[in-house]
Amino acid sequence: MELTILGCYSATPRVNTSPTAQVLNIKNHLFLIDCGEGTQVQLRRCKVKFSRIRHIFISHLHGDHYFGLIGLISTFALIGRDAELHIYGPKGIKEITLLQLKLGKSWIKYPLFFHELESKESQVIYEDDKVSVETIPLKHRVYTNGFLFKEKIGDRRLNVIEAKKAKIDVSYYQKIKQGFDVENEEGDIILNKDITFDPEKPKSYAFCSDTAYYPECVPQIKNATALYHESTFLEEHKSMCAPTKHSTAKQAALIAKEANVGRLILGHYSTRYTSIDKFSEEAEPVFENVELAEDGKAFVI
Repeated sequence: MELTILGCYSATPRVNTSPTAQVLNIKNHLFLIDCGEGTQVQLRRCKVKFSRIRHIFISHLHGDHYFGLIGLISTFALIGRDAELHIYGPKGIKEITLLQLKLGKSWIKYPLFFHELESKESQVIYEDDKVSVETIPLKHRVYTNGFLFKEKIGDRRLNVIEAKKAKIDVSYYQKIKQGFDVENEEGDIILNKDITFDPEKPKSYAFCSDTAYYPECVPQIKNATALYHESTFLEEHKSMCAPTKHSTAKQAALIAKEANVGRLILGHYSTRYTSIDKFSEEAEPVFENVELAEDGKAFVI
């Protein structure tokens, strides 16, 4: 699993910073999470293939999280896309997007599907045989969800040495990984447990977009492999959290600690700060394994 940060700052774009957008590569899926202004430029800078993006998840309808969407949809059309594109976001995302396309007489030819969200309870919004994605209800000024991406348990791992000792033909190896007992060259049944290891522990990634300090999300993200949590303010500006419904770096660390996550990635920094180093300095006394998101930075999870 690999996470690429395309943008991790709040509010307005600047010459050297971009608003929220990131790409998660999980089980060979490439998911785009939020799509702030300039996202398609950042995708090109990070050498992400547009054709691999089939699913876009929008947390909420504040501009710094979706103003890049219409541009990306239009570019997909200009470069001749024919693959389906699925967009998951708050109710209203379809109306906004289609109105922009209509008024610009820019109707697209590829299939575009909207999955509008309005439930205040967590729900699974995407699932296949490899991964699932569920919403994380958050507390912001408008209806907002984070997203929890979870790998499913994969195939068992083949113990090649024991399989060869048991005289099993290689044609059975895939079946063995799927958990079956098989017959060896001498006609004996070889038990799966004797020639395999348990599958790797599935990983999970929790994306907590704009939100006030909200401990109610902790049970859902418990033991996540990695957590990205907004940290708009430092403690000196904590008083601004209540009216804006944002969090401090320390509050994000408290969520990470309570949820017992593997690592915490901070982002969505206010552009009022000239340096982001203090964000980790304020979070680390609460939760040790803290990393700072930066535009263009990749994390192997």
